[in-house]
Amino acid sequence: MSDDDILLGIGLTVALAVGCQILATRLRIPALILLLPAGFTVGALTDVVHPDELLGDTFSPVVSVSVALILYDAALGLDLRHLKRATRKVVVRLMVLGVILTWGTVLGLGPVLFDVPVAVASMIGVILVVSGPTVVGPLLEHVRPSERVRRVLMWEGTLIDPVGGILGAVVFHSIVSGGLRSGHFRFGSFLSGIAVGLVGGAVGVALLWLALRWLRLGETLGTLAQLATVVAVAAGCDIAFDDTGLIAAIVTGLTVANLPRFDMPARRPFFETLVQLIIGLLFVTISATVTPESLVPVLLPTLALVVLLVVVVRPLVTVVSCAATDLSPPERAFVGWMAPRGIVAASTATTFSASLASAGLRGADKILPVVFLVIVGTVVVYGLTAKPVSVRLGIAQPARARPLLVGGAPWSVDLARTLRGAGVDVLMWAGLAEERARVEEAGIEPAAGELMATATDPQAVLEGVTAVYLLTDDDDFNALASVVMADRVEGPIYRVGPPPGSQGVVAPYTGGATLFGPELARQALVERHRRGARFHVQSASAPRPPGHDALFLVSRDGRLEPVTGTPPDGPAPGDTLVLLGPAPPD
Repeated sequence: MSDDDILLGIGLTVALAVGCQILATRLRIPALILLLPAGFTVGALTDVVHPDELLGDTFSPVVSVSVALILYDAALGLDLRHLKRATRKVVVRLMVLGVILTWGTVLGLGPVLFDVPVAVASMIGVILVVSGPTVVGPLLEHVRPSERVRRVLMWEGTLIDPVGGILGAVVFHSIVSGGLRSGHFRFGSFLSGIAVGLVGGAVGVALLWLALRWLRLGETLGTLAQLATVVAVAAGCDIAFDDTGLIAAIVTGLTVANLPRFDMPARRPFFETLVQLIIGLLFVTISATVTPESLVPVLLPTLALVVLLVVVVRPLVTVVSCAATDLSPPERAFVGWMAPRGIVAASTATTFSASLASAGLRGADKILPVVFLVIVGTVVVYGLTAKPVSVRLGIAQPARARPLLVGGAPWSVDLARTLRGAGVDVLMWAGLAEERARVEEAGIEPAAGELMATATDPQAVLEGVTAVYLLTDDDDFNALASVVMADRVEGPIYRVGPPPGSQGVVAPYTGGATLFGPELARQALVERHRRGARFHVQSASAPRPPGHDALFLVSRDGRLEPVTGTPPDGPAPGDTLVLLGPAPPD
């Protein structure tokens, strides 16, 4: 391959990886639905997007280290406080039973479905036990199920990947050494692999403690230290035992995210951007290795296997795993309808199928096509049905706004009361005791005391909040909080504007979205409310009364949008406006 072809291949791969994710966001579908067919298509139509040609023998090691980075990032988002007794019980059962039943099903039916020896069927089965945060996470963001369901599925998807990877390595070595005859599955090797991963994780934690706690590196160098540590530790573990770097990465991420007083710098946006790029590149390049000719013989049998895994195996695993737990029947049903396969399945299939085929094992060339089709099938099935299923089961969180109002001044409490009357699920946090008492007296749901600490934690994301409105009497606090919380909230953050000509330390100079325009800065709102102005709700299609300013639009489905000065054009039927105007006459 010439230098021009290599450059073309690299450029096309990156463009597809990014373009598919952008398009998927616009279409509101999981990116994998586009990444997999895009990589397969470009691999079939061109000769330039082939990882074996672009990277040669380094492709498998690069994939292994890249997956370790993905799992490290996923582990950073796991909070051990959420792995409570019931959740932990369900997650462990799902993992154990999922491995046994999935592996056993493919092992038993594989030779019949695909005309392959038992060793190959065993390899396919152990590869398909994994799921992964790269597919589960985007699907859950798309669906927005209840928090308990989300935590169960994220913990299962993240933890099952390294277990499946090590099982795959053990099966691979067993096949090479003895063809999986009786006594050749090395259970001791499996335990040794876990031990290697745990030791590697401990080394990674020690290195990051040195870099972040002792040297106190800043955000940029701290993020680079994380990147270097994960790559080095994962590579070292994989040298000692295949795929143990995945365990090391998860142990490192999980420990540093939950260890008290660990000064973790914010990993956004660099680290998350890097992980998203890696995910796109891996799926495009791996799917490009699959040829149309290899899919034809296994297409129909694999479709039958997908149906069996989706309709029989996963529901059976869930029924047993959720028995005698406090998960509701709808929550159990949704957990039973969510087991997509992802990047770890694709990467292990790519690595082991090529090695077994080179060793001359009959049917080994079918491993990658079968796994590829199962990934595509499960992602398409769950990606297209998860949302309607969650709605039908009644566990999807509504699109209705749940804003957090920060502050407890009389005018902000009055605003919260008015928003609640307009059908908005308002949450409020106040720092002073008298403000908290005012919030409770108004009947507004108070936020937990540790909420603001969570919102400013570099590793935390404020769950269940669609937007934050900073309405305190301290303009500098509002300005600084809007910057610090920018990456901790799923929705937008707004602050009330400082008075014109304010002499605050940072408020006049800090960016961020301010509410209502310059004429309705904080001091103007406070003064008008003190003089008797009140908040009102009226239909968005009705004429605005004189002397009233539009502040918010509440859509018919419960979404909340701030209005700057004038109401939006063409409100839909059922939309309402929140106005500030003179008190109604007695």
